[in-house]
Amino acid sequence: MTIENNHVVAISYILHTIEEDGSKILVEETTAENPLTFLYGVGMMLPKFEQNILGLKAGDKTAFTIQPEDAYGEKHPDSIVQLPVEMFKESGMPPVGAILPLSDNQGNNFQAFVVEVTPEAVVADLSHPMAGKVLDFQIEVINTRPATEEELAHGHAHGIDGNEAH
Repeated sequence: MTIENNHVVAISYILHTIEEDGSKILVEETTAENPLTFLYGVGMMLPKFEQNILGLKAGDKTAFTIQPEDAYGEKHPDSIVQLPVEMFKESGMPPVGAILPLSDNQGNNFQAFVVEVTPEAVVADLSHPMAGKVLDFQIEVINTRPATEEELAHGHAHGIDGNEAH
């Protein structure tokens, strides 16, 4: 059975970023025993990612890269913000490299990456952590099957075998 819309897909993968100097940095790795399982074609994954696995079947392997413009976009200078140190009086100053959970006035949650800490402010980048990165995937398809009516109604996969873990 091949991957198509409204299928539950289970894959193992290795994700690296390709740096400007051509080196690779490992970001994440899953295994066949603990695969990524998702509902294909409903917007859960990057569109370019889904294009690269369409039509594959269990046991197939593939490798591909996704450029920033087809992934999380480029970093933008206007996404650098200075957060007042008063925000951190209770929790303490975060170190450079920390991920800060933030929310805006409308209750939307997002994350910021600390790039600098000064006596006056914490400088943070609001870009997605993978913005500006070339993504390099190595994929093995573990399983694919049609989604159940319940999975389609819920808009997500209920595991590799269709049983949602509780």
